[in-house]
Amino acid sequence: MDNAVIPSVRAFNRFVAERIGAVSDTFLGRDRPYGESRILWEVGSDGTDIRELRTRLGLDSGYASRVLQSLERQGLVIVKPAAEDGRVRRVRLTGKGRAERATLDRRADAVAWKFLEPLTEEQRTRLVAAMVDVHRLLTSSMVSIEAESPSTADARWCIDQYFQELNRRFDQGFDPALSIPADAHELVPPRGALLIARLRGSPVGCGAVKFHGRAPAELKRMWVSPDVRGLGVGRRLLVALERAAREAGARVVRLETNRTLKEAIHLYRTSGYREVGRFNDEPYAHHWFEKRLTAPPRPSRGSRPGRQSSRSTPIAPSARASRSSPPRARPAPGPRQRAPRT
Repeated sequence: MDNAVIPSVRAFNRFVAERIGAVSDTFLGRDRPYGESRILWEVGSDGTDIRELRTRLGLDSGYASRVLQSLERQGLVIVKPAAEDGRVRRVRLTGKGRAERATLDRRADAVAWKFLEPLTEEQRTRLVAAMVDVHRLLTSSMVSIEAESPSTADARWCIDQYFQELNRRFDQGFDPALSIPADAHELVPPRGALLIARLRGSPVGCGAVKFHGRAPAELKRMWVSPDVRGLGVGRRLLVALERAAREAGARVVRLETNRTLKEAIHLYRTSGYREVGRFNDEPYAHHWFEKRLTAPPRPSRGSRPGRQSSRSTPIAPSARASRSSPPRARPAPGPRQRAPRT
C-alpha cells in the first residue's frame, strides 16, 4: 500500500459523497437515503434479477433484502419469482416507482448542473474530461482476473466470443478445427491455465497458457470484450499469464498472431516480446513472438515462503469452476479500445 497517496484518495471520496448529497437521509430532496434511491434507479424500466442487481452494485444479500422491502412498503417496486425459473427472484418498478425514478433523474440532472454552472466554459470542459478519465480508471480498477476451469459457462462464452471475432476479422475467416488446439484438458493444472477477467461479476476477457515444463510456454486465447477495451485489461491478462508460466517453471513464453490484429501486435512489442522465426505450423499466423521471463524475486528477509502478493492472480481454479448455470448479463458498453488478442 502506498501510504503517501491514500489520504488524497480518501479526501476525494469524502468530497464527492458530500457534493452529491450521499451523507443525507433525504438524497436529492426525497424521503429516502442514497442507497434506496440508487437501487430504485438501478432496477430500471425493465426490472432485473435480484442476484444480478446485487452483483452489479456489490451488495450483500441482507442489505439488498432490507432495501427492497423498504421500497416495497413505499409502493415503488414489486418482487416476484421469475416466470421462467421460480428460484430466481425479480424486481420491477410499479407505476409509482417509474414516476419516482423519473423525478430522481430530473433532480440528479439539476445537481450535475450545480457542479458546472459556476465554472467558465474552459473549466467545465476540464472538469468533465477529468470525470471521464476518473471513471475509466476506477472502472479498470474494478476488473478482477482469476484462473477458472474451461468448462464453466463463462469460460465457454469467452472462448466463443474470441472465435467469433477472429472469424470476422481474419481475411480468410477462422475455423478452430484448422488452428493449433488449446483444448479444455490442456488449460487446467498442471498442463496449463485459463484466466477470466470480470467486471461487476460478468466476464469481459480471457487468456490461456499451455505449460511444457522448462520448455517455452504457449500463450493462447487472448481476448478482451469491446465493452472494456482501452482500460488496460489486455495488458493485465498478459502479465498474469506470464506470471502463471513463470510459476510453472517456464523461462520463455511464445505466441503467434495474425497480421490483422495490429493492436495486439503493438501490445506484444511494447511488453517486451521480440519477433522470431516461425516455430509452429499455425495456418492463421503471420507473426511469431517470444519473451524471456525474468526469474521470480527472492523472498525478502523475514517474509514467509509461499506468501503471495494480494495483487497476484490465483492459478488454481476458483470457486466458479463448478458453475454450470448460464453466464450473467454482460456489462453495459464502456470505453472502446483494441483488437482481440490471439
